[in-house]
Amino acid sequence: MTDMRSHAEGHRPQRSSSLSPAGRPQALDDLPPPDTTRWVPRRKAEVVAGVRTGVITLEDACKRYKLSVDEFRSWERLLERHGVKGLRTTRIKAYRAG
Repeated sequence: MTDMRSHAEGHRPQRSSSLSPAGRPQALDDLPPPDTTRWVPRRKAEVVAGVRTGVITLEDACKRYKLSVDEFRSWERLLERHGVKGLRTTRIKAYRAG
């Protein structure tokens, strides 16, 4: 009951580690390397998960990967709406139109 009350009050239980999209523990070293040029859906999802779980800040992620905030936010929206498959670059027009 205590967990439900603290969650209802806006407090989240402390996690010992953050999880990647694959459900494994994630740390900064687990994120794609800073020189990544080939952005497959899984890597985009890992960066989004890293920001969401606090492994890296949005500002640091944008600097590290040379992304605009708008580009990162589009990854977030596509991931929320369509899952990892929505992050395929060849499918973006189809998903954005819908």
